[in-house]
Amino acid sequence: RDQQQWCLRIDKALEDNRFCLYHQPIASLQNTQDKPHHTELLLRLVSEEGQIISPMAFIPAAERYHRMQKIDQWVISQFLNKLSQAEADSQMIYNINLSGTSLNDEQFLQFLREALLHSPVDPAKLCFEITETAAISNLTQVAAFMKSLKQLGCQFALDDFGSGMSSFGYLRQLPVDYIKIDGSFIQQLHDPISQAIVDSICKIGRAMSTRTIAERVEDSTAMAQLRSLGVDYVQGYGIAKPSPFCISPMQKS
Repeated sequence: RDQQQWCLRIDKALEDNRFCLYHQPIASLQNTQDKPHHTELLLRLVSEEGQIISPMAFIPAAERYHRMQKIDQWVISQFLNKLSQAEADSQMIYNINLSGTSLNDEQFLQFLREALLHSPVDPAKLCFEITETAAISNLTQVAAFMKSLKQLGCQFALDDFGSGMSSFGYLRQLPVDYIKIDGSFIQQLHDPISQAIVDSICKIGRAMSTRTIAERVEDSTAMAQLRSLGVDYVQGYGIAKPSPFCISPMQKS
């Protein structure tokens, strides 16, 4: 029942345009002088009382009641609209999460391609994040989806990598640019097995010319360890907390 209630709230929020975008920077570990030129877009729902609601509260209902495509479409349209109205930082790459249902939907792919072709925003500024679970569930379809968007210049990151504990072999079939190492390994870095897993993911990344991003990095100790393991980028509260995503013409570079 609770999820049904959420489903109604999601529909109403879509109708009233009561979602908003937050973002969380991704910083380079190897060139610490660089200012972050990657950021991940995050979704929030604004209640009718103006309260900001985390996606953990409503995404399970959105997945169960097939609302994810509508939400993904809202995010893409909103983002392209915001960015096309401002001359944004030319270096910045924006990571956008896509749900498994959107990845397996031909109409969504068509919507996305058309939105990008009709937008002044350079598709190379977009990096779509897909979860390991979604990728494995329909490898052939997901690989075709990725290739279709990579032809336009988009990039891809494989999110929560290692969480599925599946064999790394399937990676060869996916044209990914970034691997995001699952945060559970990062938070257990004191454990030799977690270190060995992170180390092996980095080695695979280097062999494939794919860059690695560690998630949920919370302090300088973890950053130092990850740097020595050869991780390329870090994201988490130790770098920056999520904040409202605003681009105004005043921020032109």
